Amino acid sequence: MKKTFEVIAIIGKPRAQKAVQTHKELFHWLTSKGYKVLVDDRLIDILVDIPRQHFFSLVRIGREADLAIVVGGDGNMLGAARVLSRFDVAVIGVNRGSLGFLTDLNPEGFETALEAVLQGEYREEERFLLEAEIHRHGQIKSHNAALNEAVLHPGQVAHMIEFEVYIDDTFAFSQRSDGLIVSTPTGSTAYSLSGGGPILSANLNAISLVPMFPHTLSSRPLVVDANCRIKLIVSPDNRGTQEVSCDGQISLPVSPGDEIHIYQSPNRLKLIHPKDYSYYHVLRNKLGWSSKLF
Repeated sequence: MKKTFEVIAIIGKPRAQKAVQTHKELFHWLTSKGYKVLVDDRLIDILVDIPRQHFFSLVRIGREADLAIVVGGDGNMLGAARVLSRFDVAVIGVNRGSLGFLTDLNPEGFETALEAVLQGEYREEERFLLEAEIHRHGQIKSHNAALNEAVLHPGQVAHMIEFEVYIDDTFAFSQRSDGLIVSTPTGSTAYSLSGGGPILSANLNAISLVPMFPHTLSSRPLVVDANCRIKLIVSPDNRGTQEVSCDGQISLPVSPGDEIHIYQSPNRLKLIHPKDYSYYHVLRNKLGWSSKLF
C-alpha cells in the first residue's frame, strides 16, 4: 500500500516571475483540495499574498510534512535534499530550471500528474548522499553533505594541487591535478559528466572518482563500491588554500596537510516520480541521445 499524503510542503527559492506564479498556483490548488500546506520560510518576502502562518523552516517542514514539492531546477533540489534527507519526508520536483534531471513535473499543467501522485500513483526510490569531513591535526574542522558530488579544488584561482587518495585506508594513487570530483550516481549526470566521468545508473551503490585536468595521461575515472571510505591527503607543500565544494553550494576550506574524508551518508533522499517515469528516458531527453532505430 503506497503512502498517502496529508501535509504537503512547497520549497524552492524562485529566480523568475514564472516560478513565483508556480508557487502560488501550487499553494492555492493544494489548499483547495483540503491539504495542509507548509511553505518554505525563505519565500515569505516573495509570496506576500500567502498568509504568514503557512511559512516554516526546512527543518520544521522535514519533521511535519509527508511530501515536499521542490519548485525550480536541480540546484533547489540539491539544497533541499541536504536537509530533508535527515527526515522521513518524500520529495518530488516541479521543473522551473534548465536541465531538470531531478525535477520531473512540468509546471504547465502540473495538476493532472500531481493529482495521480497524491492518489498513490507514483514510483519511489532512494538516493544516497555523501558526507565530507575536513580533518586537521586529528580533529574535524568542518563537514557537510552532498547529493551530487564533493569536489576538491584550488578555490578562486585555478592551479595544480598535489594529493594522495586512499580507499578504505589503502593507498590507491597520488595525483597532481586541478582537483578531484567524488560523485554519487545522482551526481554522475552533473559536474562529473562534464569532467569526463561515467554515467552511473541511479540505483547503483557506487561512487566515482573523476580527476580534473590531471598531469598524466594514465589518469582515468575510477568507480568504487559506495561502502568504501575515501580519504584524500593534501600535500603540505601545496601553496595557498584549497576547498571542498559540496554540490557547488557549500565550500569547506582546506589547508595544506589536511585530510578529507568522504563516505556514504546514513541519510537517504526519498525521491518520488510519476508512474510513467523512466531514468533512461530522462537521459535520452536531456542528453539528446538518438531515438529508437526500429
